Amino acid sequence: MDRQHILPTRALVSSLAFCCLLASATVASAKKPPLKPVNINTATSEELQQVPGIGPVTADKILQMRKSYGAFKSVDDLLAVKGLGKKRLEKMRKYLTVGKASASKQPPKSPPPPAAEAEAPPN
Repeated sequence: MDRQHILPTRALVSSLAFCCLLASATVASAKKPPLKPVNINTATSEELQQVPGIGPVTADKILQMRKSYGAFKSVDDLLAVKGLGKKRLEKMRKYLTVGKASASKQPPKSPPPPAAEAEAPPN
């Protein structure tokens, strides 16, 4: 092989190797989305960060908004978070839900009282 054919081949191999490294780094750093939707009214910062599109800064903004204004009534309320727009919210929507903020803090319901046993008829 002459020198003219070797240079393009080396460049091609180098480019392919770089692309493979870049692709593997991207896959390794990609988030694994949560298995079930995250309740934005009860989630911790770590739980919020499981959602693709929410990093530590956005999670902290969501928690601060929840602390300042109370429970979210809908996922769309997140549009009030600075830096979170419609496009980004639409990508995250399927991983988010809104539930009661105090649901986990309520005491469990007590079981109904047992039915009174029927008295035996008099003899």
